[in-house]
Amino acid sequence: MVTASKGRAELSAALRALRDEVAGLTNPVIVEKANKILRHDAQRAHRDAEVAARGKGVRPRAYSPPQEITVKAFSQWVNKGSLPPAPDQLLGVVRVMYNERNGRAQSLSPELHDYWCGLYRAAKHSRPGTGTDDTGSAEPQPPPTAGQARPIPPEAFKPLAEVDAPPGIDNPDAPPPWFVGRTSELTRLDTALSGDGEQVVVAAVHGLGGVGKSSLVAQWIATWAHGTWPVVWIRADTAQNVEQGLAEFGTRLQPMLAEVLTVPDLAERGMQWLATHTGWLLVLDNVENPADIATLSARVRGKGRVVITGRLSFPWQPGATVLSLDVLSAEEAEHLLVGLATALGPRDLDGVAELCAALGYLPLAIEQAGAYLGQDRFTTIRGYLKKLTDQPGPTMDRSAVGADPKRTIARIWRVTLDRIADIDPAAVELLQVLAWYASDRIPITLCHNINNDDDSGVETDGAATLAVLAAYSLITPHLGSESLSIHRLVQTVARTPDTTDPHRRPEAIEHAHHRAIETLHTRLPDWQNPAAWPAWRALLPHIDALTSHTTAGKDSVTATLAAIRNLTGLFLNGQGLHVNALTHLQIAVTDRERVLGTDHPNTLASRNNLASAYESAGRVAEAIPLYERTLTDSERVLGEDHPNTLASRNNLASAYESAGRVAEAIPLYERTLTDSERVLGEDHPNTLASRNNLAGAYESAGRVAEAIPLHERTLTDSERVLGTDHPSTLTSRNNLALAYQSAGRVREAIPVYERTLTDSERVLGEDHPDTLASRNNLASAYKSAGRVAEAIPLYQRTLTDRERVLGEDHPSTLTSRNNLAGAYESAGRVAEAIPLYQRTLTDRERVLGEDHPDTLASRNNLASAYQSAGRVREAIPLHERTLTDSERVLGEDHPSTLTSRNNLALAYQSAGRVAEAIPLYQRTLTDRERVLGEDHPDTLASRNNLAGAYWSAGLVGKAIILYEQILAGRERNLGLEHSSTQALRDFLAVLQFWNG
Repeated sequence: MVTASKGRAELSAALRALRDEVAGLTNPVIVEKANKILRHDAQRAHRDAEVAARGKGVRPRAYSPPQEITVKAFSQWVNKGSLPPAPDQLLGVVRVMYNERNGRAQSLSPELHDYWCGLYRAAKHSRPGTGTDDTGSAEPQPPPTAGQARPIPPEAFKPLAEVDAPPGIDNPDAPPPWFVGRTSELTRLDTALSGDGEQVVVAAVHGLGGVGKSSLVAQWIATWAHGTWPVVWIRADTAQNVEQGLAEFGTRLQPMLAEVLTVPDLAERGMQWLATHTGWLLVLDNVENPADIATLSARVRGKGRVVITGRLSFPWQPGATVLSLDVLSAEEAEHLLVGLATALGPRDLDGVAELCAALGYLPLAIEQAGAYLGQDRFTTIRGYLKKLTDQPGPTMDRSAVGADPKRTIARIWRVTLDRIADIDPAAVELLQVLAWYASDRIPITLCHNINNDDDSGVETDGAATLAVLAAYSLITPHLGSESLSIHRLVQTVARTPDTTDPHRRPEAIEHAHHRAIETLHTRLPDWQNPAAWPAWRALLPHIDALTSHTTAGKDSVTATLAAIRNLTGLFLNGQGLHVNALTHLQIAVTDRERVLGTDHPNTLASRNNLASAYESAGRVAEAIPLYERTLTDSERVLGEDHPNTLASRNNLASAYESAGRVAEAIPLYERTLTDSERVLGEDHPNTLASRNNLAGAYESAGRVAEAIPLHERTLTDSERVLGTDHPSTLTSRNNLALAYQSAGRVREAIPVYERTLTDSERVLGEDHPDTLASRNNLASAYKSAGRVAEAIPLYQRTLTDRERVLGEDHPSTLTSRNNLAGAYESAGRVAEAIPLYQRTLTDRERVLGEDHPDTLASRNNLASAYQSAGRVREAIPLHERTLTDSERVLGEDHPSTLTSRNNLALAYQSAGRVAEAIPLYQRTLTDRERVLGEDHPDTLASRNNLAGAYWSAGLVGKAIILYEQILAGRERNLGLEHSSTQALRDFLAVLQFWNG
């Protein structure tokens, strides 16, 4: 340690050493600057003395001007390296040198910059009271007493390039006690920091707050052989903290200077040391603003290794390796939670997987929950999960005893939002809106224009706002799919009100909720347009999330949500997703009844849609009462002639038809057609649809002869009114072909089907659902005509296209698979048919339910295939179950139930159990005559089957009587020359001959 006199000698030597660089300072301008400093200091000292004297009640001393410096004296001091004789002059000279150094930074080396800082501070604290000679010698001074400055150590004057880092100077963060996984990330970090000394070695680790960026780096430092020294860890979230971190490093380098240098001076020394040494590792932790570290990065570039952590996904500098840190895997998160929760002993681990999933596998959230559970033995894991669900805000802000209260998820993200709010307040608002949707794959369309007022008329895409959120790792863009993701815990906190958090005020949360609802509602596309179906499918998870997060609120919010649910239910019902459709539509009806009233047109429409979903799901018994109520209310509220009332009557008729109550359906269809013609006109599209529906009902009732003229007229009118290419016209042409096929006029049906398919492909496109249906129907006609070889490729293509366009579980896809199996069976390829029937039955049970009519039909078809394959013992139990379920679900008189009873009789007959078959045939015939009529094709088939059973049982006389009745019916319905009529006439003649 040196004395003050030795320090003065060092100052004198410094002046001599620097005279070449400061030669330009020896001029009147510099001298005047020094004198201004002296005068300013003297005046300020005098004012301070006056204030102190008045405070003591004494008379202040007179002002004493300072001893100013002459140009000659200044030149001598610099050239000879001598020091000024007066203490004030000493300070004035050094301050002039220091100030001029700042003004001429480009001409001084970094070493001199640091040197002048030290000289100025040393001169200020030395303030010798004795004079000096030209050589800078001084009288010895006594050692410093309490309150005096400490002597200046000799190393303070050593260039920093020659200063060695002392042992124990490292200050890395301690690695977390529980560190799991991250093997690949640690390897990538190690690889990134393994470049040679000539490279710019910078690794930037970024990610969401709480994802474990700092922990990863601390773990790497503690457990990997990185070969760097010293390790300098700086909290870099602000420019002040960067400076403070550098100053602390400078203090660790030369502790004695901490008492004589300011924080900026110490920071400069720390930066200079890094710039003049190699082999070190610098960690700039939690960088919020790249500008805060720009100077430091530029000064130390290429000298050591730099690791930057932060939420910002930012191109820090050319050549930097960027590591994006994601959340833990489910297995890693569960391991971490279990380890922390059981730190004090075993405990019930039920709910670990669910809690980790709810926390989104975020390391800090897992650590926070695990530490809390480890201390609180009274709270179970499921109890914590319930707290997280019921009170997410307080739960995410609660830390374990002894833990840093600032290191909770809620507080960490609040700091991030503070920073974002300064940059772009709209980004915080956008985040609050997106918090109400699902966490993954949020379409970019939901981010457009949501920060504008409803009547602003300004359309923005929010690209800049999204960029801010992405930069801070609060969202993850998926550019290829035009969507983004948010961590679910960010959403949970963002939509939870907190009066203490300026970003989560209750009114702001409610406003964001309202905007989320309105935005989603306006983005819903046309549910009937196949081109919009992909967009609908992308929106479904967000509709589910929004509705699940919403409880009963304002009527305006409820009404909009009911509209969303209503449209969603219609789309899902059209996609065959009946269970989900019913959920949405049921809630829509309840909400609209409460908010709008039971008689509001929207309420009536929702009730109609719910009934339609019940019908599509095969729950016709529940659909009919809803349709009946809707019709009654529509007639009372809207009037009998209102278009919506006519639509309600049509829908009720359709439900009656689906239930096999065709006799009740036909009068309703007829009345609807009559009223539509009177109210809307004969050419109105709704009137044409009514005529089509009535024709279909006639067809279902076996009155094909009446159906065909109606179909023909509807087609003619549609072509005239709507045009030959209108989708409704194409439907009419398809329905006419179906009627021809039902009448046995397959040769006429096929050209109509072929034209419909060609026009549908041209007008609607090859993938349109109606086009796929046309191809399926043409295949069916080929099969009916015995052209199975032509039918099978069409069925195969339709199935492939429906799987691709509609999905493997869509009801139409399941129908295609069933039809292809039927074609294989007709072609004698039963071994190929049975696996398809089995898969279809399994899928329909899963998708539609075991009691859906299509599921019952699949079970029947599989039983028939077993029967065709000679596996009658397997077929009979399936037929028996199908009949039992059909009677329970559809009713004993439903046409499908009658078909099931007929098929079971056929199976008994095939098994040689004719005595059991005949009573079933007899009952089926009686019921079909009563329900469908004597001339219905199914009734004629039953009469034929019973006759065959009589013949098999040796009851030829009874068989002949039935065959004669069948022949009369075919002559009446099909004509004398029909092939079926002629074949039966020939068979009956042979039978009568055998019977004598």
